[in-house]
Amino acid sequence: MGNYMSAIWRCRYFWISLVRMDLRTRYRRSVLGMGWSLLHPIAMTTILCAVFYKLLGANDIRHFGPFLMSGLVTWNYIVTAAMNGCQCFFQGESYIRQYPAPLAVYPLRTALGGTVHFLIAMIVVVGLAWSCLGVHNPLCLLSLIPSFLLLFVFTWSLATLAGFANVHFQDTQHLTEVGFQILFYASPIMYDPRNFEEGSLIRSVLSSNPLVPLFELIREPIYKGQLPSATTFMCATATVLVTFCAAGLTLVRLQRRLIFHM
Repeated sequence: MGNYMSAIWRCRYFWISLVRMDLRTRYRRSVLGMGWSLLHPIAMTTILCAVFYKLLGANDIRHFGPFLMSGLVTWNYIVTAAMNGCQCFFQGESYIRQYPAPLAVYPLRTALGGTVHFLIAMIVVVGLAWSCLGVHNPLCLLSLIPSFLLLFVFTWSLATLAGFANVHFQDTQHLTEVGFQILFYASPIMYDPRNFEEGSLIRSVLSSNPLVPLFELIREPIYKGQLPSATTFMCATATVLVTFCAAGLTLVRLQRRLIFHM
């Protein structure tokens, strides 16, 4: 593993240039540039706050807005990594055939591009939370650094798994899209599991979602002004570790034969 990570680091100028190229291509001749990456969560937050916050049991829109937006931004980060990860090897096929870089750099390219947009959106989330809720404890925001690192490893691993799955079965991208649409309503993005009765089916479904600790890592410092609990960190780390190990095992077993399936 150490040698493989060293190989990835040695070709850092290659994958950094790929990320830069992706960002330049995406926003070429755009008026707002990377500001467009903020439009979707802002628009969705505004619409859902205006229409659904009463239906979802929110008592105060000033609390519901930061809660909702932090969830949407985190959700978009995860979904974008998985959906774009499905195409990461096809997107880099010409490089794969010509340049012997570790295959993990291609989902890394996807994860880094999504991370840039995620970090920009998080600035807006923090600003919204502070304007609506006030500044609780700015030092709690330091806990976001390991949280961001965990999320990055998770999205990199998810993009790797999605990329390999889509090469071997090219309906993966469409199935992934449908799966995430279903998972959206089984995730605590618009509603807090604690708002439902103890033992209810909805609360049980939301609480058993392995993505819940990842949302809590972001929400607790920003929305609640407190450090994430040790339990939250442990559960989030377990989710990331399982995904990371699955991605690593997939790389070890399938990377040498990947080119023959493209």
